[in-house]
Amino acid sequence: MSNDLSKQDLYEGVKTLIETDSIHVHLPQQKLFTLFSLGFQYLLFQSTRNPGAYIIRVEDGHLAEKLAKKAKDPSTRKFMQSLLIPRKLKFEKSVFYLDYFHLGSWNLTSEIPKDKIQAALIVKNTSNKPMMEIEIEGIEDDSVPDTIKNGQYLKTLMENVPRTITIAFEETFEGTTQVSFPFIKKEKERTVSGVTIHDDVEWDD
Repeated sequence: MSNDLSKQDLYEGVKTLIETDSIHVHLPQQKLFTLFSLGFQYLLFQSTRNPGAYIIRVEDGHLAEKLAKKAKDPSTRKFMQSLLIPRKLKFEKSVFYLDYFHLGSWNLTSEIPKDKIQAALIVKNTSNKPMMEIEIEGIEDDSVPDTIKNGQYLKTLMENVPRTITIAFEETFEGTTQVSFPFIKKEKERTVSGVTIHDDVEWDD
């Protein structure tokens, strides 16, 4: 894709994450698909040096599909496309797992021995709609567990995983350190017919 990350930016981004000492990292910038490529490639790099289990926890299945189509490098797109259906994929001596923010999807990852888990990548959509208002795979709003509403999708991983990287725009998470990449520029806003939108809005969506 013409708007993929350059090899240099991808290298520099992964290098930044490798050199970051913080255990729990938060990537707060706007470019969701760019940040996902950087976070995923970091996990892929680590998996070849520290074999074990690696968890990718995405807000919902719809976002996972978008990441598989729109991540900003071809190897990340290909890997995610292969991971979507089985939600468990072996890569060299490591295994990658995919689950979502709701507890019902944690059956695979809950069975992983804690000493095997090396890192997790958590991805929240850019929507700021409260979790209780999001319809998740047919679950009624009033039946969504409180653990989903209060950010347990991240807290459980921070308590049990040696390294977490969380991608979430306009959010703050206690116990995390924010890391930004200089090659991701802050987007300007523009107004169309009285509505302010970001330059990175994709009209096809």
